[in-house]
Amino acid sequence: MAALGWLTPRRRSATARSVLAGEAAAEAARKSSQQVEALEALESLGGTAPAVPEFPVTGDDRAAAFFDLDNTVMQGAAIFHFGRGLYKRKFFQRRELARFAWQQTWFRLAGVEDPEHMQDVRESALSIVKGHRVSELMSIGEEIYDEYMADRIWPGTRALAQAHLDAGQKVWLVTAAPVETATIIARRLGLTGALGTVAESVGGVYTGKLVGEPLHGPAKAEAVRALAVAEGLDLTRCAAYSDSHNDIPMLSLVGHPYAINPDSKLRKHARAREWRLRDYRTGRKAAKVGIPAAAGVGAIAGGTAAAVALHRRRR
Repeated sequence: MAALGWLTPRRRSATARSVLAGEAAAEAARKSSQQVEALEALESLGGTAPAVPEFPVTGDDRAAAFFDLDNTVMQGAAIFHFGRGLYKRKFFQRRELARFAWQQTWFRLAGVEDPEHMQDVRESALSIVKGHRVSELMSIGEEIYDEYMADRIWPGTRALAQAHLDAGQKVWLVTAAPVETATIIARRLGLTGALGTVAESVGGVYTGKLVGEPLHGPAKAEAVRALAVAEGLDLTRCAAYSDSHNDIPMLSLVGHPYAINPDSKLRKHARAREWRLRDYRTGRKAAKVGIPAAAGVGAIAGGTAAAVALHRRRR
């Protein structure tokens, strides 16, 4: 931490939380990967496969691939789909689902991280699982994957991940979604493991607190860096894939950054630096990407209200 001495106390605290979140995610990911190493590889996609990158180099065991989840591997936000599944199982009330939909819509439309708003989002999500057993949420997560997520995987991105697996490399999801949810998705896709937000648990029961902060933005880069050290990886030989400009810190760490279904800021940044781009959206899907459907509960009203509030805030 001595290297952080030049920062203000507030910035130093935020950076320390990012490092803590990254290290916690890396540790959780390594544990989860030990449980999935023996699983079968992905099933063949069939038909004409989407284009795959010119690499990876087969047999390069110091290289790995890191994939963002939301709108990179899967259409929409994993935490939102997970919330839909919990609502279906009566974990919370209709008004809480509407509030959750509002929070997600605001974040997507605003494109900025207001500290008070992000704190509200964290507290809402953590309050839902507080007091529940980790094993219970893992079991339910398997069902929710089949119900809401399996059909939302982008075939093109899945093919990219498979190319790394076929070359003998490890492939990790890196996401702000709960590490338990991310681990389920990684295992179901035949990937090595997942780096995700780590919620504190004592005796196998969630406490309603986080370890560090959500694995978002700089925290993702810290997690990838920590995992690379633990796994003996050479980041200049690794690849990273994301749709969001928030992941530029992670993408900038590796020698092979990819912008997948990029937002406008990431597209501009990627073109300026001659990063590779892949866009698997077409027409209406590309226009709508990033704003998840809210299953009819508060989506239109919430999105409209968020847009009005954002407009007023920026005047």
